[in-house]
This record gives sequence, C-alpha cells and structure tokens, in this order.
Amino acid sequence: MTVTDRTARPGGLGVTSPANVTTAAELVRSTLATPADEVRRLYHDHINPTLVEALGLLGYGRDFVRGDGVQLWDDQGRVYRDFLSGYGTLLLGHNHPEVRAAVEETLRAGVPQFMQVSPQPLVGELAARLARLAPGGLDVAYFMSSGSEAVDGALKLARAATHRSRFVSAEGAFHGVTMGALSVTGRAYHRAPFEPLLPGCARVPWGDAGAVEKELRRRDVAAVILETMQGEGGFRPPPAGYLADVVRLCHRYGTLLILDEVQVGLGRTGRMFAYEREGVAPDILVLAKGLSGGLVPVSAYLTRREIWKRAYGSLARYEVHAATFSGGALACAAALATLHILERDNLPARAEALGQRLGQRLRAAVGGHPMVREIRGRGLIWGIELATVGGELGALAVGQWVAVGLMERGIVSQVGTQAAEVIRAEPALIASEDDIDAFARALRETLATHAPSVATATSGAAKAFVTAKLAAWGGGPRVPSITTPGSSQ
Repeated sequence: MTVTDRTARPGGLGVTSPANVTTAAELVRSTLATPADEVRRLYHDHINPTLVEALGLLGYGRDFVRGDGVQLWDDQGRVYRDFLSGYGTLLLGHNHPEVRAAVEETLRAGVPQFMQVSPQPLVGELAARLARLAPGGLDVAYFMSSGSEAVDGALKLARAATHRSRFVSAEGAFHGVTMGALSVTGRAYHRAPFEPLLPGCARVPWGDAGAVEKELRRRDVAAVILETMQGEGGFRPPPAGYLADVVRLCHRYGTLLILDEVQVGLGRTGRMFAYEREGVAPDILVLAKGLSGGLVPVSAYLTRREIWKRAYGSLARYEVHAATFSGGALACAAALATLHILERDNLPARAEALGQRLGQRLRAAVGGHPMVREIRGRGLIWGIELATVGGELGALAVGQWVAVGLMERGIVSQVGTQAAEVIRAEPALIASEDDIDAFARALRETLATHAPSVATATSGAAKAFVTAKLAAWGGGPRVPSITTPGSSQ
C-alpha cells in the first residue's frame, strides 16, 4: 500500500511530501514535523476556517507543539503554564508517564478491542473501581466516549426508568453539545441553531430550589440534572443547602436526580466527587473529561442497580442503549491508571490545599481591582468575574482580552463558554505552589498594565480586532503583537 502525495498549496505553503515514507510510524513522525503555518492552512481548508480566524483576532492564537505536566511549549520555544487543562480534561497534566505506560502495556498485551459480545477484564475492573469510590450505592456503570454522550445516556436512563418525559436544568448550565445534552444546556447561544430540541425541558435559576419544586409538582419530570458546581456558567459553587433541598424534592415527587460532574468530578474540587462536600448522593452520576488522565476519550454514567433494572433489566431491553466504543481497552486502562494515581497520591486533598492557596493569592493580588467583581471557586477550579459593558459581546471582548494578556505572560487560560466575563483558573491536580503563585502574579500584571479598566480593556480588544482583520485582508502578520510593559514573554 502506498501513500498518496499531498499537493502543495497555493502561496508556497505545501506540506512535507510523504512519498518516501514506508511505515505508519514514519508517517506520524513526518506529519508531526509539519510546519505550523501549513497546519493552520490544513485546518482552514479541511476542518474549521473560522476557528483559525477567531484564534488570531485578539492575538490568542499560538502553535503549541509539546506538553509535559503543567507546561506547554509553542513552536517558537516559549514556555507556558497551562491553566486551561483542556477545559478540565488534563487532570494529571499533559502526557502523564504512568497513564502512558498503562496504555502501552495494554497494547503490548494484544487484548481485543471493542469486544461488545465478550466481557473484558479492564471494563469490569473500571466499573467495580468506580462503584467502590462513588458514595451512594452507584454500583452500575456504562462507558461512552464523551461527556455529552454520557449525559444523553443518563437522560435516556431516567426516561426509561420513570416513564416520564420532561427534564429540569439550571440557567447557565453546560451539559454538552449532542441533541439531548443541548436540550438541558442553559445558554440559548448553543441551543438556538439546532432547535427544536427535546420538548418539555425547563430551565430554572441556579440555586433556587423553589423554582425546581414548581416544575416537579406536575409529576411529569423524569430527572433534574444539575452540575454539582457550575463550570462553564461561571465557576459557581452551589448555595449552602441547595443540593440537599433538591434531593428532598426529587424524592418527594418521584423524580431522579442526575449530577453532572464531567468537569468538577474526580478530585478537582478537593473531594473525589464534588457531591461528597454537599452531603448528598445522586441517582445518576455523569463523569468524563479527566477520567482517563487526558490521554484517551472516555466517559461514564453511574447509577444504582434498581434504577438500571427498571430501565433495562430484561432480555427484551438490556441492550436498547448501546455504543460501539463503550469500554474500549485503551480508555479503560488509562482510566484505571488515573484513578489509581488519584487515590495513591491523595490528589483530591492536594487540590483542596492548593485551592486554598490559589484563592488567597488571587484575593491578595487582584481582590480590590476595579475590573474584578468576584473571585470564587473550590479546589483547583476557580473563576475571576470581570467587570464589563456592552452585553455578551462586550463580555467576550474583555474576557478574551484578559486571556490574551495572560498568554503574553506565559499563562494559558480561557473564559467560561457560558460566561465570557469569567476567567478560569483550572490547572492540573499535579500543579505546584509555584504554578499557583505564577498565575496570581500574571493576573495582577495583566490587570495592572494590559486591562486596568473596563474602558481600556474594551478599547484594546477593539483595536486588536481591527488590526487582525486588516492584516488578514492585506496578507499581513497572522497574530498582532500586543506585548505590554511587564510582559514576561
């Protein structure tokens, strides 16, 4: 079998021809050596042209070529601390050696892959390990690939077990991008292009148990689905007693409670599961993102045996919910390694201690700044809410402008996808005290010199946008330079 040559693109930016490549490994090495400009061109031509444009509009775009732990390197050799962590996916940082070793051992063993007609040891052990770790009798697990898929699976389970149709979720929630998950996601921005979605989905204010009860009184709600702590909606912990009140209401009205811990589970909030801090337990728990240590996509939903039996406990229905990639050997090996490391190294407790340090450093560094409305978080997931004007567009401009300022100072971060005015601090659980302190310093410097006021930040974002647009039209620089006094890069 030969590999077809790739044709050079107009403008002289062609990819390296693989004509002399003889093995798949050589093909991978050759592809990884593709120049950054050509990678961008491939994205533009074959993946998402607008993404490439968007990354450069405010100067955010960088070409990252290596990751190790909390550190990233770009194609210019600059080093960054990663406080985005793949939107919470890189629980153990980039390329954790023990997780890699677990995957490599699985490959060496030559086990069959995606064997849905034969029970496999790695799948069974992972389900048993999660059942042991998760309080509340959640002793049955089903594995999928993404958080969105697992949310869909949880919604389907709730419908099948209760024979009810409706769902209740919170405003500002983010549960995923598949059709079911979108139906219970809070922001219209993500839902609107794909409506109509699931009928009968109600969204109520976050933290308002009374609003939940108003919906449950109709006794047609299959499940209430909530994040244990809102992530993309602004990194908002639940008000004291809120989740306990919702649990009591669900029991009263015969409704199931789904807790979405896709982003906040597995140690990130300072507990192995965020719901442990609230003294409650869900009927269905959704996990994803960090479950595999950031190496292989895997997600899961867990429930109690009696709920599973009500939904799927017969020969006629045991396989009505299924997924081709459920329980892949590599994913399960990575997840088992991740759980082992989390327990062995007591990383939830480490996240709790580092989170207290992060909160203290942030409040000392920027707590009184006029751009900062609130600093909130738990463990190693924090949000810094910024003052903005001009509605959602103004919030996006200011939030991205501050994110770019952090980038210029060696910190990779981003805003909440449901709350663009909130900067996230979400490092891996293996982060050091020095990493924590560096983030606080970089944010202080960014707000002092790059975004000292709402007006300055808004104006700076607007100028960068115009500069980038003019450069794109005129064939000028790909990323405008916005380095400010005090920048470390």
